[in-house]
Amino acid sequence: MNNEALLQLLTTWAEGLETEENAQYLNVRVPAAQLHDFAFKLKNDEATSFDYLFCLTGVDWPGYMEVVYHLESTKHVHCLVLKSRTAGREDPRLDTVCDIWPTADAHEREAYDLYGIRFNNHPDLRRLLLTDDWEGYPMRKDYKDEINIIEL
Repeated sequence: MNNEALLQLLTTWAEGLETEENAQYLNVRVPAAQLHDFAFKLKNDEATSFDYLFCLTGVDWPGYMEVVYHLESTKHVHCLVLKSRTAGREDPRLDTVCDIWPTADAHEREAYDLYGIRFNNHPDLRRLLLTDDWEGYPMRKDYKDEINIIEL
């Protein structure tokens, strides 16, 4: 399925989708409230079969956090970049997708550890890379480290 056909299908699945032009992958942003159901369809619908989550990362924007999911269908050999924004920066939350793609488990823990993004219903959301007593989230743009003097 090419990007145009994929986009036509996906726009029937959720309201409020936003798309971005990209030469390599179709980029789709889904509202946070629809993320889990939309992701479930992406994996389980025969027409899409996105069975492989190969990257998940957090992005720090001035008014919100965003999570970016890179997906591939090994059956149909097509790719998609799925994005979803949190409601704000103070308590950034999205639903987990680790029940859909098990590889999301460690990726979501990393996003929590470095950005402070919490994933609702994640079975084991705890720090992955940093020590349990670490304060703050070092990949956030507002992070200050007086000891190591990390500033951008």
